[in-house]
Amino acid sequence: MAVKAMGWAHSFPMSEGVRAGREWTRERLASLPWAAAEPDTVDAVVLAVSELITNAHVHAHSDAHLVLTWDGDCLHVSVHDEDPTLPRPRRSEPGDVGGRGVAIVQQLADEWGMRCQRHGKAVTACFRPADAAAE
Repeated sequence: MAVKAMGWAHSFPMSEGVRAGREWTRERLASLPWAAAEPDTVDAVVLAVSELITNAHVHAHSDAHLVLTWDGDCLHVSVHDEDPTLPRPRRSEPGDVGGRGVAIVQQLADEWGMRCQRHGKAVTACFRPADAAAE
């Protein structure tokens, strides 16, 4: 059986903010056959992308390089930034306005991870839509 994968990549400069990343991601996901039947998965991916781009901009003081890849089983989301420091989940207090990004991604994704790369790090997440088999 041949594996058909599709993917997209885009860089989001700090000056663009995260809105452009959310909109770009939502537009790409709309082309996937399961997206219309899986609005909750689409929303989860868009929220995770928003959190990861925000972390790249705010904590790494870096542009965010986003790659989305659909392999027929998992939508892989990867955000690379230029800071090699791996994020550490932290405990946020109820009144805190930040500090929940990694925890949000952990809760939304089926799998997630992070790794140092040349010139920075990548944080990745995998989302498995329930209706992917209906392709």
